[in-house]
Amino acid sequence: MSHKLKIAGWISVGALAGALTTVSLQTVARGSLAPLPLEELQQLAAVFSMVKTDYVEPVDEKKLISDAIAGMVASLDPHSQYFDKKSFKEFREGTSGRFVGVGIEISQEDGLVKVVSPIEGSPAFRAGLKTNDLITKIDETAVKGLSLSEAVKRMRGEPNTKVMLTIYRKDENRSFPVTITREEIKTVSVKGKVVEPGYGWIRLSQFENAPSTTSCARWKSCTRPIPT
Repeated sequence: MSHKLKIAGWISVGALAGALTTVSLQTVARGSLAPLPLEELQQLAAVFSMVKTDYVEPVDEKKLISDAIAGMVASLDPHSQYFDKKSFKEFREGTSGRFVGVGIEISQEDGLVKVVSPIEGSPAFRAGLKTNDLITKIDETAVKGLSLSEAVKRMRGEPNTKVMLTIYRKDENRSFPVTITREEIKTVSVKGKVVEPGYGWIRLSQFENAPSTTSCARWKSCTRPIPT
């Protein structure tokens, strides 16, 4: 890095640290939030500036900050996750009880998409998908390496469009393709039946209509089945 870039980088650190100081003082004055840890935030600003100026490739500033926030929230516990505006909208769509997709509840296993349960009456249910089936490819894209949210996006789409899923069925030790036509899926989050007099069976498959971003961050978990 040239001398001019070093100077520019440290000027950026100073400017950001000054801004953080101002924010911290304003926060304390309002009395609504805890004071910000200035020393740690200045360290964060320094690292941010060095990555921005010294990294071998250009970096997206907004993505750096968003990823830093996501990492902070994810470090709290396995059930906390940060949602930006776009991902929160997608999450709300997935918990509203109505969406366009293939009709399966999924989780991840060994980097693949695992079918937790096909939704009764859905296209996937009619196509014969079973619990514990593993999805290895979505159309021509290998699932290995995709995040669960990326896999969900690829399986959802417009009504009456087709998607081909490559299925690995472990108990039969075979792989095969299944072409499914997407349609609107209406999920029923609570099911129940009387097993015998005095005994009932209730299944709660998902929470719907999460009231706020904060509560979503607290109970959203990658181990919770996601409908798609």
